[in-house]
Amino acid sequence: MVFFRKYNASEGSESRYGTNQGRISAKLEENTAEIQAIFCDTPDLVVRELVIRQTSNKAALVYLSGITDSKVVFDHILDPLLFQGEKEKKEGDIKVSLGHIKEAATWKQVESAILSGECVLFLDNHKEAYIYDTPAFPKRSLEDSPIETYLSGAHVGFTETGGDNIALIRQQIPNRELKIKEMTVGERGKTKLSILYLADVADQEILKELVDRIQRVNVDSVINAGVLSQYIEDHSYSPFPQFLLTERPDFAATEILQGRFVTVVDRSPSVIVGPASFNNFFTTVDDYSNRWMVASFVRLLRYIGFFIAIFLPAIYIATISFHFEVIPLKLLFSIGESRERIPFPPFIEAFIMELTLEMLREAGIRLPAKIGQTVGIVGGIVIGQAAVEAGIVSNIMVIVVALTAIASFIIPNYEMGSAIRIVRFPMMILASLFGFVGIIVGLMILLSHFIGLESLGMPYGSPVAPLRFPDWKDLFIRFPQWSLEKRPFSTNAIQMKRANPRQPKGDEEQ
Repeated sequence: MVFFRKYNASEGSESRYGTNQGRISAKLEENTAEIQAIFCDTPDLVVRELVIRQTSNKAALVYLSGITDSKVVFDHILDPLLFQGEKEKKEGDIKVSLGHIKEAATWKQVESAILSGECVLFLDNHKEAYIYDTPAFPKRSLEDSPIETYLSGAHVGFTETGGDNIALIRQQIPNRELKIKEMTVGERGKTKLSILYLADVADQEILKELVDRIQRVNVDSVINAGVLSQYIEDHSYSPFPQFLLTERPDFAATEILQGRFVTVVDRSPSVIVGPASFNNFFTTVDDYSNRWMVASFVRLLRYIGFFIAIFLPAIYIATISFHFEVIPLKLLFSIGESRERIPFPPFIEAFIMELTLEMLREAGIRLPAKIGQTVGIVGGIVIGQAAVEAGIVSNIMVIVVALTAIASFIIPNYEMGSAIRIVRFPMMILASLFGFVGIIVGLMILLSHFIGLESLGMPYGSPVAPLRFPDWKDLFIRFPQWSLEKRPFSTNAIQMKRANPRQPKGDEEQ
């Protein structure tokens, strides 16, 4: 009899599987006892002992009922084994109606398979077990992404099932060059990863770097894509994201076609896109669905909103504290009247309002949708009006904070918007200490930080730093769609051409 003994981390992972060093026994009784020991205190464990009609062998089918498709188990495994076929002369000739079957010789393989929703068949007098692909994890239906709301494009988002997410991307790119590299991460909770890319477009050196970083991740479990991106990013102490996280298959497919890599993390509704550059966080699917003039105008608004969200409170503090002479006289009188009852300096005034805004924003996110909208609107109006009447903040400060909030909402990427919210406070401190000089110093530090950042070894500031003028067709101004004939240099794609540079005419001869 093989007994299960307590796991000791210092002895290695194989030592917890009995005295047979992790190998499956040839005796069915020992294997079932080992299974019961490994999955002790597991009420959803099913151990179905049976006699196979095809071979008259004793067997045991093992699976977890909550994450295994019981209908597939009965129709395609139990029914053929128990009720179909005559006795074969060749012992061990097992026939089932499932196509995907694997063999396992170690308990580590068996444990991983059972925890993944697969069922395992043990045979008497056999040192190998059969693994059948029967997972049925709870999952939700396909629906639009609640975070990334676009006017055009597919109204469907990723789910928590990796296989479904890959299928959604394949639906967008039905091409044989779309390749998938599978990996697993996690010591206690195994998480399946799938890296999708175009083999004839994507740079293999970047793929190797991405794979190496994922292989070096040593953690109990990767819960979602956001956790994994923090382990594999280049600069952990930067407030700016170095990977794109998206819940939209059309956006992910667009990035793959440009030569980037998409990492699908099982159990996560978001996928990781990289390498990413700064301008990628300001583009959406709508930019390429709308006419180029409309798309360019909206994109310029996003970049203007980026600077307003970071620098407007700092400019207000610097102007009121140090450089009030630049304010027109009539406006200066108006500001003076609104601030005559304010006991705090401009920095404290701005800090109070910005902190209140951030708390209202977080409260609106955490509360249910209907209540959150009410709290955000009513709370902002009531608190702002009460603060002005109480003489805590001025009217002009409320306007500045409101403009800052609106500008930050224009940023289409949530991670980039969060980074802007963080950077705003150091800029306010510099402005309160040094005025406009402090703002210029902060801007120089910010630009130098952008130049030094990398994503999977590729420059984060491309195509501005380094300068790559061909990519400027899709930077601040989005040129007409037919003129975007090459892929971005920031992807280092091995095949740059993606479209015909000539605009098609209806009356041209073929």
